[in-house]
Amino acid sequence: MKALMIAGDRSGSGKTSITLAIAALFSKKMAVQTFKVGMDYIDPSYLTGVTGRPCRNLDTYVMDERQVRAIYNHGCRGADLAIVEGVRGLYEGAEALGDSGSSASVARCLDIPVILVVNARSITRSAAALVRGFQSFDPDIRIEGVILNNVAGEKHIHKAATAIEHYCRIPVIGAIPRMQEMELAMRHLGLTPYREGREKGEFQDRIRVVTERIGEHVDLDRLLSVACPSTRQQDSQEIFRPADVRDITIGIAYDEAFNFYYADLFDVLHAMGARTVCFSPLRDALPDADGYIIGGGYPELFLPDLAKQEDLKRDIRDASRSGVPIYAECGGLMYLTEEIILKDGWQGIPGERRFPMCGVFKGTTTMPGRRVVAYVEGKSTPGSPMGECNFRGHEFHYSDVSLDPGTRFAYSLTRGHGISGGSDGALTDRTIGSYTHLHPVASLPMFSHFLSTCRIQVGG
Repeated sequence: MKALMIAGDRSGSGKTSITLAIAALFSKKMAVQTFKVGMDYIDPSYLTGVTGRPCRNLDTYVMDERQVRAIYNHGCRGADLAIVEGVRGLYEGAEALGDSGSSASVARCLDIPVILVVNARSITRSAAALVRGFQSFDPDIRIEGVILNNVAGEKHIHKAATAIEHYCRIPVIGAIPRMQEMELAMRHLGLTPYREGREKGEFQDRIRVVTERIGEHVDLDRLLSVACPSTRQQDSQEIFRPADVRDITIGIAYDEAFNFYYADLFDVLHAMGARTVCFSPLRDALPDADGYIIGGGYPELFLPDLAKQEDLKRDIRDASRSGVPIYAECGGLMYLTEEIILKDGWQGIPGERRFPMCGVFKGTTTMPGRRVVAYVEGKSTPGSPMGECNFRGHEFHYSDVSLDPGTRFAYSLTRGHGISGGSDGALTDRTIGSYTHLHPVASLPMFSHFLSTCRIQVGG
């Protein structure tokens, strides 16, 4: 099986739309497994949608190299080609003087070649200097080809491609012109998860436009010729081997409002002996289960429908009070507060609006709030459903949660903000709600402890 990474020279290089199109085009001919560097949910939802295989996240800040390779090898089963989409610029990572969390660190960990997407707007010969700099910055990273984006005609392409191929000794595999319809399509697609967007009639048309336009300007045969197998193997069975018996049931909130889940979550839960049943907080009753997971998403876009589900909200509140373990992340945390408040002018609508939520936690959520996008590092304390463990994760939110002053917290953060000043993981009974997103493989002991708590609940 061949593999390659498509990485950018910077954020906004166009790598996301280019990766989406290339994955979609190759999927017409073969089984394509995609991966996304970084703790992202939106891009993986698109890559899953166009390939029909769950896109999986890889991150060397949150995961160790053994875990990265295990996820990669597990995901690649039955695939003919692996495509890894990078994050931001190739060398952007968690620190200034280290590459932890970067696309480059994942390429090195897997030993796969990199195709560098260069935003060539207004540069020609300088594009060669830029690529040469990327090559020399870390000679262990094998940059095997370039795709130019935002070029302005044949003269532009010829000059930039000739310079790169002469000075850098690697091929220019594609050159994508500036196209207004491409910019419009990606602007509309940008922050809408695939599951939500596919319900909109024009959504598939925009994906088709992106794929067709890019496919006209990338040499897929040449791209495939520079791909090569990863030489780094890692046994994934210790993490993903299916359990002989599934003795508990976990209900997972999954719909347009709550869909921020890493693909490995379901495999990890199954491997640890759990059945999973999905339900929609927008339209379903609460299923009978031994524990519940309510992930992140965009609940603020569906507040009237969430608010009117009185029976479901009551059942979640009653389940929490009766000691059923519940794990909620970000949007799930917001949903478990007493109400979500939209400030005057939010989404262009005048006047403050309030929507009653589950009321598991005493307190409110306000939007908009502080915009937080950051890695998280901390320790969970004993006595919570997630157990005592050091962890790394990610937070990404545009809201503020204000809880009762007597609220207990399970997480003490050394990096990241959390709910309040480094405290995260609000606790009540056996329910925990946090802004921190945990990856189930990187935080395997915590999810294992959660399932053990569910088993204790079952046993009384």
